[in-house]
Amino acid sequence: MHIIDVKNLSKRFGDFTAVKEISFSVEKGEVFGFLGPNGAGKTTTINMLTGLAQPTSGEIMIASQDGIKDIKKVQQIIGIVPDESNLYDEMSGYANLVFCASLYGLEKATREKRALELLKQFSLDNTGDRPFKAYSKGMKRKLTIAAGIIHEPEILFLDEPTTGIDVESARQIRHLIKTLNAKGTTIFLTTHYIEDAERLCNRIGFIVNGKVIKVSKTNDLMSEAQQENIVEFFIEKSESELEAALLHQFPQVSIKQSSPDSIKISSVERVQLMPFMRFFEAQGVVVSEARILRPSLEEVFVNITGIEINKLKKEKEGKKK
Repeated sequence: MHIIDVKNLSKRFGDFTAVKEISFSVEKGEVFGFLGPNGAGKTTTINMLTGLAQPTSGEIMIASQDGIKDIKKVQQIIGIVPDESNLYDEMSGYANLVFCASLYGLEKATREKRALELLKQFSLDNTGDRPFKAYSKGMKRKLTIAAGIIHEPEILFLDEPTTGIDVESARQIRHLIKTLNAKGTTIFLTTHYIEDAERLCNRIGFIVNGKVIKVSKTNDLMSEAQQENIVEFFIEKSESELEAALLHQFPQVSIKQSSPDSIKISSVERVQLMPFMRFFEAQGVVVSEARILRPSLEEVFVNITGIEINKLKKEKEGKKK
């Protein structure tokens, strides 16, 4: 069941077209990732979906409501976490949450209770009386997410949720996203962090230069990218003639990479492990581990977009500064 449907959506700023007639859908209860480099149109798209920007053309349906004409109704069932915090520096963490809850019409007792629950859930209960400006980057990000779900929305829009924060805070936020999704929240996530998309998303849409160039299940993307079957054997000792003997015994494979303590073999056909294990045993080679290697989402991203992953990493480093 689609909870978000986007058809031929475009956004122009003067002569510049930031988003170019994109179409995609999001299933109810999934984590949908919007993956692309900086400037690809991710934030512009999320702004149109949440009513923060008016589309130039196209259609948006969210939970069976018109996401353009009836955006006020839609905003009651969605949560928004922008890439830059929209909370108040001088107010405490607790006061920020209570204030955000009041904007959604929660009664006083309910919003105060909900604020305390979220501070505890996000491990911020010991800092709830501190002014927001005194929070670390990771704490600010967590409180901003807490503010976005204060009214328990059906759909949560997260724009670059782990950008520019420390490793531990990023890990905690990924865990929070998984927990929210497990409880039934549909999550729309924009990111240029490959690891976020790979760990969190059921499906991924790739956007480059304002165009959606592919939407697919994460597992299907991996399968499509796997042009060869690769197995790495970790060995405790090796003779120099091992590679030659291996290729003689298994002429259908090739040596992908070899080192004193491991050897990678590849084949167009699926690699059966047991014949190789028997071969190594006959050669007097002890195998400590055999690992089937899968393509990474980084490889998939490069193949689909043509954008080198180093460029994406440099952009990530730039945003952290």
